[in-house]
This record gives sequence, C-alpha cells and structure tokens, in this order.
Amino acid sequence: MESTGVYWIPLFGVLEERGFQVMLVDPRRIKNVSGRKTDVLDCQWLQQLHTYGLLSGAFRPDADIRCLRSYLRQRTMLVQYASHHIQKALTQMNVKLQHVISNITGKTGMDIIAAIVSGERDPRKLAQFRRPGMKADEETIARSLQGHWREEHIFELTQALELYRFYHDKIAECDREIEAQLERFEDLSDGESSAPDGKKRGQGNAPRFDIRTHLYRMTGVDLTGIDGIDGFTALKVISEIGTDMTKWPSAKHFASWLGLSPNNRITGGRVISSKTKPSANRAAAALRLAANALHRSDSALGAFLRRKKAHLGAPKAITATAHKLTRLIYSMLRYGREYVDAGAEYYESQYQQRALRAAKRRAAQLVPMSHGEHQDTGLPLNPAAAAL
Repeated sequence: MESTGVYWIPLFGVLEERGFQVMLVDPRRIKNVSGRKTDVLDCQWLQQLHTYGLLSGAFRPDADIRCLRSYLRQRTMLVQYASHHIQKALTQMNVKLQHVISNITGKTGMDIIAAIVSGERDPRKLAQFRRPGMKADEETIARSLQGHWREEHIFELTQALELYRFYHDKIAECDREIEAQLERFEDLSDGESSAPDGKKRGQGNAPRFDIRTHLYRMTGVDLTGIDGIDGFTALKVISEIGTDMTKWPSAKHFASWLGLSPNNRITGGRVISSKTKPSANRAAAALRLAANALHRSDSALGAFLRRKKAHLGAPKAITATAHKLTRLIYSMLRYGREYVDAGAEYYESQYQQRALRAAKRRAAQLVPMSHGEHQDTGLPLNPAAAAL
C-alpha cells in the first residue's frame, strides 16, 4: 500500500494482525503512473509493479519501538502546545520577554508570568524575579515588560497559564508510560545495572527519569558517550530507528535513509546538484540539533564542525556533522563498539597531515615537466614562470 498521511495506519495494522505480509511503499517510487490519475489506476499500477517484483517496502520498526515512538511523538506535541498559548498572549500585550530570556517557560519566565496574572504590573518589580547568572540584567528585563495591560489580554494569559500547567500534567503521564515501555525491552547490557559514568546535562524539557540507564540496558552501548548527544536526543533517535541496524546493509545506506547524504543529480558526467533530499525524518532533525550543539565543543566532532563551517557555511556543516553522528550511532548499535573521543588537537594534527600529503601528491604530478619548458608545446616559459 501507498504511504500517504496517516490513512494507511489502521488498515496496515488490521492486515498485519491477520497474517498478511504488508509492504508500505514510498509514493515517490510509484508516481510515474500512466494515463489519468485516479485511485483505481494507482491500485492497478501498484499491483502490476508488485507482480514484477519492482516494489520494496519502506522501513517500519518493530511493534515495541512503534509503541515507544507513539508515546514520544505525543509528548513532543504536548510540549509544543504548552508554550504556544503563553507566547501568543504575551505578544498581544506587547511584552517582549521571549526576546531577552532564552526560555520563557523556565523558572524566571514562569515566576514573572504568574506575578502578572496575580496583578503585578510594575516592570521593575517583575524584573526582580531574575535568577542570578542570566545574561540579561534587570534593567533589560524591565524594558521588555512595558506591556499594554488590557483586561481581555490578561484573561487570555491567565487561561494560557492554566493550559500550560494542564499540558505539563499530561506530559508527566506520557513520561510514566515511556518509562514503563522502556522497561519492557530486553536487557542487552550483560547484567550491568547502569551506563558508565559521565552523565551529561539534559535538555530542559527532557523526561525526569534516568534515560541513560534504560537506553544502556536496551542497547548495550552508551550512545550518550558521543559528544553532542544527551539521553533525550538518544531516546528520540532510538524511538525512530529502533535497535536493529541489520535492516540497513551499511552506514551509507543508513545515512541515505535519514536524508543526510548528498542527493547527487548527474547528467552527462556533470553534477547538477548534490543537495540533500527534503526529509521530515525526526531522527535526522534530532541529530542536526545535536550537531549544532558542538560549536564550542573541545572534541574531534567539534573541530570537524568548525572547520566545515568555515569552508561550507553553517547549514552544510551541521548536515555533515550530523552525517558523522549517524555513522557513529550505526557502528555502535550494530557492532557494539564504544565511542572514544580523540580530542580537537588530535583531529587538527591529523587534518594537517592529510593536507600535507595531498600537497605532496599535487607537487609530484608536476615533476615530469621539464624545467623551464611548457608541458604541451616544449616552448620555454617566461623567466618569471621558469623561476617559479
């Protein structure tokens, strides 16, 4: 069946439960249907291609992973909805708090919003809720709180705050279901009770339970040992790809499926484009965010990102670094290897050696040329060129 939206999911599940081998087909592989475009013709075209063995099923993880993925996608949706209402209400009141603090749903932001709902209007008193260590000072925060305090907007902000708290109650319920689902996976950690030491600081909206220990138990490797990947990022990636890497023949196939490999378009021996294909893959999005967090990392991956950023620009550098993260994850999950960071200095020294070897190869290609003569015509070069 053709993968379009979410309409295929109930029928796919029913057929699979009845013992059918169901193949989910990428619409881009079957779009060249001849004649007029109707649902009936699409079905007949699918049947004809399948008869000749020309269809390949899309990746679909195991049932346990699909269940975990559903919980995490629901949780992501709740997190997005929770802050949307508050930000809209603040904008209508001309409050620009989101421009001076990085997270309006953090401790400072929520204390200020609760004080506004309680009746406080003085910007300087509201700015005193600022936590020590924040980049913006009290004067800057006070200027961002010069609001237009209309009654209907205060009412909307009050309801937005109530919705925020309600959403977070539902997020806590999702966290309990996610943790219960993680406990159902088989233990592949060889009896070790927890992941190795070196816990990283997680994201602000991450679940409150110990994600690293659960992931280490179900995969047998510590994915958070990779620079830029914390427990929540690893959980989002695992919920999308599963733990069985044998479904991709190699790391190159895996990176291509994620949409992190160049999508080369070549005609007549000339490369027209090598941009990555558009993709809504959530695992790829999580890896791009992890790569973006490596800008100041004193690691080999951080050095690689900075070098690529100087050469190609930020977007392409982030994609290239996400591609490296993809290959590391594939190697760890498939072969059980541990990641060991060599450090930024080692990476830079290796890069300098590679550049030096490349320069020597280019120089060696010029050796057959006679001194002071043109390679093709044999005529003497001008004195300045001969001297070079």
